[in-house]
Amino acid sequence: MIDIAQFDAVEMRVGTVVDVREFPEAHKPAYKLRIDFGPEIGIKSSSARITMPYSDPEELRGRQVVAVTNLSPRQVGPFLSEVLVLGLELEDQGVPLIVPDKAVPNGSRVS
Repeated sequence: MIDIAQFDAVEMRVGTVVDVREFPEAHKPAYKLRIDFGPEIGIKSSSARITMPYSDPEELRGRQVVAVTNLSPRQVGPFLSEVLVLGLELEDQGVPLIVPDKAVPNGSRVS
């Protein structure tokens, strides 16, 4: 169990995917994402294992996503992943993204 202060320390924000690239160097199928979190945070990179159910990278471009923005960056092979994109790990469906149901300003904080 964690208390509310610990939960509040996790900064989850909404951003828009502005670039998607294949990540052939990753051990498991993944994409390299560039996500715009607005003027306060800017554009950040993320390695995301979301090739299933998103087999066409273009369906991710322009989509808003939720990510943890205050984790320490993580080196994934030759790529520095700065944020953790949130999804639901489902065995038979891959990792569907957690997304806002309406468009919101980039950088909006999940509360």
